[in-house]
Amino acid sequence: MTSTWKPHEKHGGLTDKDKRELPESVFAFPAKRKEPMTDAGHVRNAIARFDQVQGVTDKERDQAFQNILAAAAHYDVEVAETNWRQLGKLPHTPNPAH
Repeated sequence: MTSTWKPHEKHGGLTDKDKRELPESVFAFPAKRKEPMTDAGHVRNAIARFDQVQGVTDKERDQAFQNILAAAAHYDVEVAETNWRQLGKLPHTPNPAH
């Protein structure tokens, strides 16, 4: 699966209005508009909260992980995991669904 993530000019803190105005291409979960990734801090947040996202399929998680990897590479964020199923293990929160 390939990434759908694309960098965006909006960075830093995002208000609810900012999030509504972002294109789907900046979200880890674009169809659900969950976990915006507009800078390194947001990428790290998407990684940390990945296992907390509810209401998504495994296929959407596959896509989201590819999007996270693309955003992480762009913003120079190190990702140790090679598969989204590795998220939710220490140091992340446990995810009993996986």
